[in-house]
Amino acid sequence: NKGGRVGFIGATGSGKSTLLDIIMGLLPPSEGALIIDGQSVTNENKRGWQSNIAHVPQSIYLSDNTIEQNIAFGIPFENIDRMRVKKAAKLAKISDLVDKWEYGYQTIIGEQGIKLSGGQRQRIGIARALYKKASILILDEATSALDNETESLIMRTIEELDQDLTILII
Repeated sequence: NKGGRVGFIGATGSGKSTLLDIIMGLLPPSEGALIIDGQSVTNENKRGWQSNIAHVPQSIYLSDNTIEQNIAFGIPFENIDRMRVKKAAKLAKISDLVDKWEYGYQTIIGEQGIKLSGGQRQRIGIARALYKKASILILDEATSALDNETESLIMRTIEELDQDLTILII
């Protein structure tokens, strides 16, 4: 249901990520259909469905660019909403760290975020998903590189997000 929080738990290879790939319209179901609000997701309407989804994978792609541009990934520089970037970073629990850096949100992070720790890269990925303001947030082991304290903070933040936001978590 809209606003639901659903967790997927299972052994490695049990199909959790495959199920989310089907839900995101990246893979067709081998049987049956993906039906959302009574409508089958087809090749013709798949893009519309996907526009509602923000996905945070276990391994985050980061470009050799600024923190700001990586959070607002795919948005032309002149169209980036800087307040939205900062709000997303705050929700992802990385703003305090970025604010301490000499260049703040204009800090270049290097290819694949080489200048960041694994946990920092994942928090940038979570901030990117929150920046998108999608109605469905999918976290595919997105907190696996975080220490227990940061993971707990982010999970509490996720619980407090808009009650209309649907969250699926592996």
